[in-house]
Amino acid sequence: MWASLLVGLLTRPWARRAAALALGALTIALFILNLRRSGERAGRAAERLDQLERTNAIQRQMLDAASRRPRNRDDLLERLRGGEF
Repeated sequence: MWASLLVGLLTRPWARRAAALALGALTIALFILNLRRSGERAGRAAERLDQLERTNAIQRQMLDAASRRPRNRDDLLERLRGGEF
């Protein structure tokens, strides 16, 4: 019954035009929503990349500081006496 009613309705030109406009509006709305979601995903990825770069910079600084540290107590005393610390 519903199928025959729908077929009967779509035989009219104004109904076909309305259905085409509704499908076009739905397509555009879904496209815009997809763009928004893609933008949010790209923003999160960029934020993650910034955080990773900051973390790597801090780790490089820590490794650099560790490579310049005195190796033993004698080296520490020499640096303190020399005023390099």
